[in-house]
Amino acid sequence: MKYQSLRGMKDILPEEAPLWQKIEAACSKKFQQFNYQEIRTPIMEMTELFARAVGQSTDIVSKEMYSFTDKGNRNVVLRPEGTAPIVRACLEHNLISKDKITKLYYFGPMFRYERPQAGRYRQFHQVGIEAFGSADPALDAETILLAVSIFKDLGLTDLEVDLNSVGCKECRPRFDSRLRAYLKGFIVQMCEDCHIRYKKNPLRILDCKKPTCQNITNEILQKIGDSDYLCADCKDHFEKLKSILDSLSVNYKINKRLVRGLDYYTKTTYEVISSSLGAQNAVCGGGRYDNLVEDFGGSSVPAVGFAIGMERLVEIMKLKDQNAKLKANVQLYIAPLGEEAKSKAVEYLQKAREAGISADMDYQDKKLKAQLKIANAIGAKYVLILGDDELKKNIVVLRDMQANSQEEITFEEVLARIR
Repeated sequence: MKYQSLRGMKDILPEEAPLWQKIEAACSKKFQQFNYQEIRTPIMEMTELFARAVGQSTDIVSKEMYSFTDKGNRNVVLRPEGTAPIVRACLEHNLISKDKITKLYYFGPMFRYERPQAGRYRQFHQVGIEAFGSADPALDAETILLAVSIFKDLGLTDLEVDLNSVGCKECRPRFDSRLRAYLKGFIVQMCEDCHIRYKKNPLRILDCKKPTCQNITNEILQKIGDSDYLCADCKDHFEKLKSILDSLSVNYKINKRLVRGLDYYTKTTYEVISSSLGAQNAVCGGGRYDNLVEDFGGSSVPAVGFAIGMERLVEIMKLKDQNAKLKANVQLYIAPLGEEAKSKAVEYLQKAREAGISADMDYQDKKLKAQLKIANAIGAKYVLILGDDELKKNIVVLRDMQANSQEEITFEEVLARIR
């Protein structure tokens, strides 16, 4: 039997792994600059955690979760997103409170049963942040700026920020009521999912991707302005956020359809969009969720955060040819010629590694030409050639692969040269 990976699951192969490492390193560097600390949560949680946080009417909960009963007769799930587990962990370990700012970041796999497409898989990876303890729109702006600065560091420029406010507990019901009234005469023309959303959470209809439903809601959104439903507090928060982004020269556009796929959002929602990915073009999504901590049994602690889709970001990097296939970072490749030279090469290899130099050697007794070809393929900067003549003279031949030149020097000089 020929075994293959499951549909929607993807192997990250060695030629692609350096690109993932580059992205992760860029994210980690920025997170530390912005004073975020890493947190790691299990990939398996209780199903109720997401049903309560994400919302029963969302596609994630109703269609996409990998949920099952374990041997302890508990209903568990492979996590579909990162925020709910982090809130759970923060409450369980007393990491957050009203009187302090807590900034956290995470990397890890998530799981959703959906149709695989460009940059989207059933096991996918996210890197994200969560900031607890402040309702200040300046913190919203910080998270947006952090996301944008990561992409800039990676050399990506064809990105834009979509921005919206979905209101709060005070003004959202008013908007839901008006939206139901507008949709009443059109709901029969809309998809089956929107019929369910109409009853449970009409705001979710704005997130529908079906062309017929979008055409109907496009007309409705033109009739409903921000001033029609946002309360004074939400309106003030949104205006202050836009003012801060303007002062930071962050380019954004208002997208009234942007409600995100999770029910816990309040006030600010945003996405970073790439024109390179077609219809599924959001590479980063986030916003504010001021009620989630309290909904999980904690104090009223406001929060804001985002998640970046790693697979989508990798696809963009490849399309932009930003060193998409990076070679391994090998500084020194040792090419022994003969059994006696191989014995000495093992000794030199260990000394090079102890000196902090990334190094490798041939273990297959290949000819010199073949060894040089391997060294070039793995991106080695230098090749140390060692044969019988070199052993007698107690020297080595050091070949500079970029300059295409070589010279006879001692091994100690090789270490000094590379360092």
